[in-house]
Amino acid sequence: MMTGYIKGILAAAIAATSLCGCSISRKCRAPELNLPSSIISGETPADQETLADMQWWNFYGDSLLCNIIERTLEHNKDILAAAYRIEQMREQYRISRAELLPTISANALVDNETNDYFGKKSTSDPEFSLKATLSWEADLWGRLRWAKKKNNYEWLATVEDERAMRMTLIAEVAGTYFQLIALDNELEIVRRTLETRRDGEKMAKLRFEGGLTSELVYQQAKVEYATTATLVPALEKRIKITENSLSLLMGAYPGEKITRQKIDRYIQAPDSVPVGLPSQLLMRRPDVRKSEYQLKSAMSSVGVAYADQFPRLTISLQGGWENDDLKALFRSPFSYVVGNIVGTALDFGRKRAQYKASIAAYEQSRLAYEKKVLEVFTEVNNAVVTYRKMRETTVLKTESRNAALKYIELANLQYRAGSINYIDVLDAQRRFLDAQIGLSNAVRDEHIALVNLYKALGGGWKQ
Repeated sequence: MMTGYIKGILAAAIAATSLCGCSISRKCRAPELNLPSSIISGETPADQETLADMQWWNFYGDSLLCNIIERTLEHNKDILAAAYRIEQMREQYRISRAELLPTISANALVDNETNDYFGKKSTSDPEFSLKATLSWEADLWGRLRWAKKKNNYEWLATVEDERAMRMTLIAEVAGTYFQLIALDNELEIVRRTLETRRDGEKMAKLRFEGGLTSELVYQQAKVEYATTATLVPALEKRIKITENSLSLLMGAYPGEKITRQKIDRYIQAPDSVPVGLPSQLLMRRPDVRKSEYQLKSAMSSVGVAYADQFPRLTISLQGGWENDDLKALFRSPFSYVVGNIVGTALDFGRKRAQYKASIAAYEQSRLAYEKKVLEVFTEVNNAVVTYRKMRETTVLKTESRNAALKYIELANLQYRAGSINYIDVLDAQRRFLDAQIGLSNAVRDEHIALVNLYKALGGGWKQ
């Protein structure tokens, strides 16, 4: 009879789960992405490999930068906290899996009750018992299974969140590193210019004192030197603040000396970088996968809310020994089976409202996922365009710097020949300074644009 009872329960559970799944699939529609044929507008999806397929240590190449990134991934507080969130959600998933299994509990009791009724002799009523209970909830409507799926997807979402954080941190460290070495380069340019201005001031002073030029030329030289000198402390402040920002990313206290190289003018990347296929982009980006798991978790929450509308069936099997004489305890075994059905008789539509609310939450997650996909394609498109334009800008800034160098050489020659005024020489020096700084910043922006493109394509999170 017990076997037939259990078979009936299992058959009802299978039928109920099928009905539950059909109902949820009707309410929760899969997102329609309608992916474009290519990632970049006007291009054909011919790339099978992408820049993001490179490991970050191969992509960057700079050993000093790679060392900073390794320290960041090892000591950054956000990364460490994300690792603990993963562990937390993994344990929650284990709890939900255990909910599907029976619960076994044991109870040992020693009791001695004294009865003293009026007009009767006092009596003692001892009791000794040793009991074990096996309890199992028949998951007729799939509530526990949906809860297990929900916790599993939440766990996987935290894993992808940690990967997305890793990807973002690597890009942030690399970008800050290139900003730092660009500031170093700019400070070096200013100090070289300052030496030139100091020599010019000395020469102007000698010529003024010798009666060869007016005091106006000497004062102009002093103004140019003082103006250039004010750039040094401002740059040193920016360098120190940037170093502190990098130390914070590495999980270190400020003040540590950041060892770095000089900025590299020649980036080892072609003008046209492979960006891959749309489907590959969605698989590579951990933030997209996180959004997808959150969507699946929301669907599982709908399943939990749907199943929670129906009664729960719990089957309990208890057995053991019970006697009023400890010596005869194991000669008096007992056992019994109890089936318990619990359900709300009248909840005034609360559970139905919870189910509808979970569907609304799912729709929000679905739209958030679709928005994330749109944002990713926009980010990649913008990153590719930015990188290409930054390369063009660097070429133009190089030509500008070369022209300014030629301009200052000619200005010095003509000034010595007496064909132009000293103010023209100062103008040539200013233009050359601006051209050098402009080229340095253009190279910095080109490096950072390549870093952002690598991140946008999903590169940098792999171990």
